[in-house]
Amino acid sequence: MDVSTSPALLQADDQLHSVFRTLNDTNAQLERFVWLGDHLAAAVWHRKTDEDETCYNHPGHHTLSFYLNGGEETERERVPRYGAPQYLCTLPGEHESRWWVRGELRFLHLYFLPEHFTQRAVQELDREPRELTLADRTYFEHPQLAAACQQLVQTDWQHPDGLLQANGQAHDILSMLLRSQSALRAPASKGGLSVAVRRRLADYIDAQLQLPLTLGQLAAEANLSEFHLARMFKVSFGMTPQQWISARRLELARTLLQHSDLPLEQVAQLCGYANASHFSHRFKASVGTSPGQYRQSMRSPRLLSGGEA
Repeated sequence: MDVSTSPALLQADDQLHSVFRTLNDTNAQLERFVWLGDHLAAAVWHRKTDEDETCYNHPGHHTLSFYLNGGEETERERVPRYGAPQYLCTLPGEHESRWWVRGELRFLHLYFLPEHFTQRAVQELDREPRELTLADRTYFEHPQLAAACQQLVQTDWQHPDGLLQANGQAHDILSMLLRSQSALRAPASKGGLSVAVRRRLADYIDAQLQLPLTLGQLAAEANLSEFHLARMFKVSFGMTPQQWISARRLELARTLLQHSDLPLEQVAQLCGYANASHFSHRFKASVGTSPGQYRQSMRSPRLLSGGEA
């Protein structure tokens, strides 16, 4: 299928509204594009030009760029160096930049939402989402990130097993970005939960995922009114209580599917879904495949042995 008319590309044009669309309006050629599930997307671009100016203005989504080939004549305004293979750039959603593209280059883009970054801040670093953002960095080297990007490019995105493998690779890349390419925001204003209450709520939710959790229960656990809990929860977790609970249920489901032999109905029950059908619908909407297919793919010999899909 021609990627220029694929449904995935049309969807990307709506949701990845800035960096993707800006490139699509230049002479850049889109070689490959894929929705990886979990609102993550990846693209490989090829560009050849004598000289062209490209500007990004507050795209609203984060972008990781990895140069695969070329770029030695490409530069960013006020950055005293040029691109090269294996160089990386991180472009946060709120950034502005102007680039002069010369010669030939080929590069990978990984597109992700600020929520991907802020959710990890809570889970992996025990930090409030408003404290951290993706750093704005141009042409830096990071061997581990480069190797992960190269692996993502080499994965067969068209194969169901490869797509799931690529999803996991993208999540690994986001964790590396959080730990190595995050930046402190200006001091956060008051209005969030205390560190102790945030931790208590996170532990409480994880311990009660099999139950139909309510805002009232969370408010009681935090000793706050429902109104104040809802407002302060979003400040401290980066999303509403229901969004956080849904994300944690999906994460638990992934773990159980990959590392246990429990029947799907029992997995659904442990993760707080009404039934296996409801679980399958929610899981597929997020990940892009059914729970059964996910379990089968993640346990296939090819993936377990680390081979390419």
